[in-house]
Amino acid sequence: MESSRHGAEGSRGPRIVVTSPPFLSHAQPLSVLAGALARAGGEVHFASAPAFAPLAEAAGVRFAPLTVTRNANTGVARTTRQGVREARRLEEFLVSTRKGAVAALLTQSRHRGEDMLADPGRVLGGIRALHARLAPDWYVVDQLSYPVTLALHCLGLRYATFCPGHPTYVPHAPDALFGVPYAWPRAIRPAEEDLDALRRAARANDVSFTERFAAVARDHAPLARAPGRAFALTSGHAVLFNYPRFPWLPEHPAGGARFLYGGHCSPAEEPSPGAAWEGVVRRLRAACGRLVLIALGTFLSARDDVLTALVRGVLAQVPDCAVVVAAGDRAPALSGLSGPRVHIAEVVPQRWLLRRVDAMVHHGGNNSFTECLASATPALILPFSSDQFSIAHDAERAGLATCLDPSGLSHDAAGAAVRRLLAEVPEGLPRWTRAVRDLGPDWSARALLRTMAAVPADG
Repeated sequence: MESSRHGAEGSRGPRIVVTSPPFLSHAQPLSVLAGALARAGGEVHFASAPAFAPLAEAAGVRFAPLTVTRNANTGVARTTRQGVREARRLEEFLVSTRKGAVAALLTQSRHRGEDMLADPGRVLGGIRALHARLAPDWYVVDQLSYPVTLALHCLGLRYATFCPGHPTYVPHAPDALFGVPYAWPRAIRPAEEDLDALRRAARANDVSFTERFAAVARDHAPLARAPGRAFALTSGHAVLFNYPRFPWLPEHPAGGARFLYGGHCSPAEEPSPGAAWEGVVRRLRAACGRLVLIALGTFLSARDDVLTALVRGVLAQVPDCAVVVAAGDRAPALSGLSGPRVHIAEVVPQRWLLRRVDAMVHHGGNNSFTECLASATPALILPFSSDQFSIAHDAERAGLATCLDPSGLSHDAAGAAVRRLLAEVPEGLPRWTRAVRDLGPDWSARALLRTMAAVPADG
């Protein structure tokens, strides 16, 4: 049931629906953007799966239920209730991450159709019903919600695109393939024959998605402009990247949409998670001089072998350092590592902790990367899949983090890397933190509203 307790009542700004897939790593930044749009003058609804209604509440915007995929992840992927096929694909993916970078990317490629475009006709019906109920002027859509983008295109509705990952998720050239990293960190260099196999799989997906987009458009909007290349279908008005604008990033074609680089989507203030977490930080700080956060994301927390290597490496090689570990459903299995210098939790208040730790070890996800950057937190990146290799490359090149290959990571290598990270702040971190702090969700919201205001009512 739609909530109407919050929002910009009587606002003269545009009515905006921010849509999110049912994944916490996507819903969190999108809800922060929704709140910023409301503060900037929009009348905003946040539309996602019912489990994410509290994010709308926290952002001070209205909530509307919308389900756009059968996959889900409300914070710990393996404990989120979902279908048998979805759970099986998740386990296959996690197994593949143990076989190296290309194996994980190939598995994601095989799963892409079911994961990202399972039922576009049903999603189109849901968007049509949502629009009839709320009648928004604009939508903000997660770029990875391909069926939502396709639905908005077919229905002729105005929208802006929010890219939750690396900017190359939006192909910048005909030969740029979704699912193939545009660059690699120094520690991970796949063999050329493996990359050839990955490119073939990515091209096949490109063709398949494009054909399915065209078929849906023919069935539901035969008079509309053809959607064209599926992975490149984005707003013709604005594409917002949750990412810093590094000078070496590939340029997207000029003309048409404005490409906006928001830097990060962290709120200016993060509320306290409560007395228990305040106490954890006090206890660990009292035991040691320094504190490191280890969090591999809502999916990859299942890699307890890597978490174990990291904890044991820090305990052995950095004696004045304590650690907080986000272990997901593996927290019980890792409980034996708990002690005066180690706190194991299923989930952690990451954004709050980043202002209180000396460094973070993460997987190279967009949120972790940009949150570390905004909070000036040095990082060790262990990329496993998706766009994490591209992000790790950029972090290395900008002098923001160090990177290791998580495959076969030893205790010694993990501990030595954390020790080096604590000894010297990465050289590019102060500069780039200053740069992105001038941006963020409020800047992004104002830029989007300016773009929306410049578009004619029938545009």
